Amino acid sequence: MSDVPLVRQVVLDCPHPRPLAEFYRQLLGYAYRPGDEAPPPGDPDPSGHDWLVVRPPGDVEADGRGIAFQQVDDHVPPVWSADPSAPGHQRQMLHLDMTVGDVEALERQRLRALALGAVVLLDRSDDAEEPLHVLADPAGHPFCVFVG
Repeated sequence: MSDVPLVRQVVLDCPHPRPLAEFYRQLLGYAYRPGDEAPPPGDPDPSGHDWLVVRPPGDVEADGRGIAFQQVDDHVPPVWSADPSAPGHQRQMLHLDMTVGDVEALERQRLRALALGAVVLLDRSDDAEEPLHVLADPAGHPFCVFVG
């Protein structure tokens, strides 16, 4: 065992873990941690109320790429602005960066994210040096998808 801590996963606060876990599971092609799977439609979801984890498929130990979703009653979505001097701008605590191979993939992933419930915060897809989109997930957390 190492003498340094291992990042297990990033944790996102949210009002309802199951819908946000489903958003990222579908967007990233992840799988639920054993025991966190969604029940059949119409069945009770006792595990989906306070804490859920999604991970890359086959990643039993979560090598730091897992995402957990923690229910918080007074969740307030982060405020994001491309202009940090804008009125009401607050610094966000963190955001997720995701990369794709080219501009065509960037557009495909933007459309997929929108279909899953994301909203576009910034479209810089025509930037010659680093084409990107800043989006917000259904709970308001910003994330970036860029050509890397």
